[in-house]
Amino acid sequence: MKQKVMLDTDALFSVEHNYEQPTLCRATITVSRSLVKTFFEETAVALKGNIQAYGFQQGEVPIEYISKQYKTNITEHLKEFFFKFGIVNFLFQEIRAQKLLVAGDPRLIDIFLENDSDARFIFELSIFPMIALNEWKYFPFKSPNRKNYKDLDRQVEAFIQEEQKNLEKHTDNTIAIGDWVHFDVSVVNKEHIALDERCVQKFWLKLGNEEVESNLRALFVGRKKGDQFIVNNRGLQDYFSDQLRASYNFKVNITDVVPHAYFCFDQFKDHFRIKTNKDMHKKLIEVFSYRNDVSQRLAMVEEAFKLLLSRHRFFAPSYLVLRQQKIILSAIQSNPDYNVYRKQKNFNFWIQQLAEKQVKETLLIDQLIYRENIVVTNEDIVNYLNLDKRPRMREFIYFNLPDFKQYGQEVPLSMHELSRICAREKAINYVIHYLTKK
Repeated sequence: MKQKVMLDTDALFSVEHNYEQPTLCRATITVSRSLVKTFFEETAVALKGNIQAYGFQQGEVPIEYISKQYKTNITEHLKEFFFKFGIVNFLFQEIRAQKLLVAGDPRLIDIFLENDSDARFIFELSIFPMIALNEWKYFPFKSPNRKNYKDLDRQVEAFIQEEQKNLEKHTDNTIAIGDWVHFDVSVVNKEHIALDERCVQKFWLKLGNEEVESNLRALFVGRKKGDQFIVNNRGLQDYFSDQLRASYNFKVNITDVVPHAYFCFDQFKDHFRIKTNKDMHKKLIEVFSYRNDVSQRLAMVEEAFKLLLSRHRFFAPSYLVLRQQKIILSAIQSNPDYNVYRKQKNFNFWIQQLAEKQVKETLLIDQLIYRENIVVTNEDIVNYLNLDKRPRMREFIYFNLPDFKQYGQEVPLSMHELSRICAREKAINYVIHYLTKK
């Protein structure tokens, strides 16, 4: 069965879904011939200043010569560039638009790209059968109680007061270390004209505090929301592709900033549908109240999933459980107590059980997102990232951020990849809202 979706008659990207088996789908994303040709030519121009050829002075090598002699290099460069610049964003956008219940992450299996031809990026998607959701909003649910220590209330009040002071001290609106930055980026030529007006991609970037120099971090520090500028930046260039010494001109537009300097309680209230300060205090208690090293918030999410999974029985794909086991083991191995854990009786069994549980939770919540038509806005992402500012507030995040580090440094996250995780977080909050509704 084939399903083809075109953005428009002259689309930059299009996608075709080819179901080879009921549970296996090949998604082919096509990049228009015109865009491939434009970027191929622009890459040759961008290489001109770095190419030395016999009989020509540096900077005077003909474009035709570069295009011919460096055809293979430019082709490999564009494969990586298109993949990171637009394909990932478009793929996750289409998965959501077509309501595909994808088990695990998409797997890139092949790329076909030649100058003056359409380019094709072929992905393999594992499709999970639709889960028939019951009327879950009416399930009986007993929410875990907080501990009744008065000291917890004092800790919450101290946290609120400290962050209110941080807000009062925050008078500089320029971007600083620790902030999350939302930006649009496109490629322009030397006359600063966009290669294609429609080819604008959206990313989020956290500005890390690593001691090593970061060109990406330097690109944003000191700027403000609303700034637009054209830059030749090695950090952006290397992130999209470091295979060539090409130097693109990027047009960057800063569309939003989530400051690290203070925790925003208005965004917190909006995230959890809270109206009053009293209810906000009650919600904050959830990450200050612990029982057996588990916060009230985490216990609440765990119980909600336990209830949902008990009423919706299905098997997790074994290959997906094995992948998740590797992810869990990789995370545990970085823990100083790993060798202590590893020697525990039934260690491998419990890792397998945890992996199966996490796989089932993700599949179920993704299905619920489609069933309830949960849509993620930029405000939802901002509210989600607000929780990432403080270690204690991260307890409110159940579905962790995608990995946004390469070689120890932060790199941009495509907007739709981040939206995918944010949708899951919004969905579990939606579930708890209804299950605890009186």
